[in-house]
Amino acid sequence: MKRLFDLFLRLVAGIFLALALLGVAILVRLASPGLVLYWSDRVGKDNKIFKMPKFRSMLVGTPAVDTRLLSNPDAYLTPVGSFLRKSSLDELPQLWSIIKGDLSFVGPRPALFNQHDLMDLRTRAGVHRLKPGLTGWAQVNGRDELPIPDKVALDIEYLHCQSLFFDVKIIFMTALKVLTRDNVSH
Repeated sequence: MKRLFDLFLRLVAGIFLALALLGVAILVRLASPGLVLYWSDRVGKDNKIFKMPKFRSMLVGTPAVDTRLLSNPDAYLTPVGSFLRKSSLDELPQLWSIIKGDLSFVGPRPALFNQHDLMDLRTRAGVHRLKPGLTGWAQVNGRDELPIPDKVALDIEYLHCQSLFFDVKIIFMTALKVLTRDNVSH
């Protein structure tokens, strides 16, 4: 049921977002040299690594680490990077990962391949068995501001409470958070 829900939502979103995807791609290309998409190594279901696309918001050559680990994250942003991140437009290409089956619309956000502390806590709690999501319970309850243990606690809560109704609630909460740019640090 969840996979059918993901595919249906992806089709509806794809139709409505096609122009936005094209517009953002042009904006990224004009703003700085380099590829339009950045393919990030992420941790998927059962801790398998997959490639996840995002519109490039950082300069070419930026270290592949959690943004919070950079000494001055703003120095690495492209001229449109801050806008893309705060509006979450950089996340639109992840619809491709939903089509491929690497992501669901709702689930724990996929960890970077080198976020071992996050992966270890999720694995110990069984959260690694879930397919990661474009958005998730932790995303709507703190997003960039949450320490890793708090994020994992919310992932565990999602693991035990997941349902179609809960997913729809998280999607609506995500839309509200994106529109208000709540809890976005970069």
